[in-house]
Amino acid sequence: MSRKVSIARLATGIPGLDAILGGGIPELSFNLIVGAPGCGKTTLAHQLMFAMASPRRPALYFTVLGESPIKMLRYQQQFSFFDLDKINGAVRFVSLGDDVTTGTYTEVLKRITREVETTAPALVFVDSFRSIMHEAQRQSEGSISQQQFIQQLGMQLMGWATSTFLVGEYSSKTDSPPIFTMADGLISLEQSVFRNSMVRKIQIMKMRGQATRPGMHTFRITDDGIVVYPAVEVRDDGDLTVASRRKDSTQKRLSMGVPRLDEMMGGGLPSGYSLLVAGPSGSGKTILATAFLVEGVRRGEPGVIVAFEQTPSQSRTRTIDDLVRAGSIGLINTRSLDLSMDEVIQHLIDLIHSMKAKRVVIDSLSGFELAVAPTFREDFRESLFRMIAALSNLGVTVLMTSELEDRYGDLRFSPYGSAFLTDAIIVQRYVEIKSCLKRVMAVVKVRASAHSNELREFEIDDGGIAIGEILSGYSGILSGSPALNPSLAVKDQDR
Repeated sequence: MSRKVSIARLATGIPGLDAILGGGIPELSFNLIVGAPGCGKTTLAHQLMFAMASPRRPALYFTVLGESPIKMLRYQQQFSFFDLDKINGAVRFVSLGDDVTTGTYTEVLKRITREVETTAPALVFVDSFRSIMHEAQRQSEGSISQQQFIQQLGMQLMGWATSTFLVGEYSSKTDSPPIFTMADGLISLEQSVFRNSMVRKIQIMKMRGQATRPGMHTFRITDDGIVVYPAVEVRDDGDLTVASRRKDSTQKRLSMGVPRLDEMMGGGLPSGYSLLVAGPSGSGKTILATAFLVEGVRRGEPGVIVAFEQTPSQSRTRTIDDLVRAGSIGLINTRSLDLSMDEVIQHLIDLIHSMKAKRVVIDSLSGFELAVAPTFREDFRESLFRMIAALSNLGVTVLMTSELEDRYGDLRFSPYGSAFLTDAIIVQRYVEIKSCLKRVMAVVKVRASAHSNELREFEIDDGGIAIGEILSGYSGILSGSPALNPSLAVKDQDR
């Protein structure tokens, strides 16, 4: 009979980190925190220490050459996680600077051993471990080698029943010292700069005994310390993924808030669907999205809007601005240059939960792509798929707008090839009739539901969108512009 040994896990206290670790740091584990200078290693180590340290679980933090304890504390106490009451109690700092610069590996190991045996800590941090490797290399007769130092230190720390964290300026891509193979856990931090944006990422290279979330995850250093934004997982929901599961045509329908549009969609937008509203600038996409949210509030269905191109106060109607101030609609409106997709998704999911939102508007995908840091744009389509899957899993109904260049003959609904991800599509276009530009609208698809294929003219007035009669006899909207193709005759409208 197989008996599974249960290993306790220590909560890190860092938002999002436990999720990618697979539940926390295994107790009594031997861990490495690696990365280039400035990427956040020391901040991560301090945040871990202050979250996990207590009178019953004291921590011992060794500093080496990079910074003295006083200088380090001066800056680290700016973070809200810093707890002055724990200093010299649950948390104790020891400088190894003199030992490293004047001693050998044997002497450094003796000093670490003496301090650990004296204070009996449950948590041990060494920052920076690589400094010991560089400086304590003056060999004397009888002194241990670097390899022996690594092995003995690792064995002793594990034998002392401590949870250990060694911090070092290593690159997980180019460096592979022996200590990497000895470690139970390996946490890698990276940062990249592109023009005016800087993006930080964290990866759990390994964590023995538990399943971690693979891949790179973005994080941000705030006044509260490090916040990790785990990449959204696309979970399997039976025989199909959440994003592509079969829709039930009998499910509840949501009103769009625009007269005649519900009828064109076969009775409204099915609950839980994702809708793409595509059209050129000024065609009325934001106004349609506003009507969708306002109608939801009227029916007791709170909503959230993620605005990337204009704030509610800049839009044609101020109704949604009033609803945001009243707390009936949640707003995410950001202009950050180092935004990540996962950060936006996490903020959106948190707001959906807090407001118990049923409707979500993203206005627009074009602005969304420009808002995220350039380093994320190559993965925009994949991230968009994960976002739609995550929102679908929450059961909310999503309306996304997409800015398109109206080229008449090129029937595209999104520059990201994302139309197939959505359950419904509404297209808005301009046509030239009798030397005037007219707005027209059509429902392209509503998955698993009958819908109108009519092309209808619509107008925008103080009351919003007013859909008119069928635009009959006109063949130019999909095959070419009447202004550019004289062979396409514009016939009179049926009114």
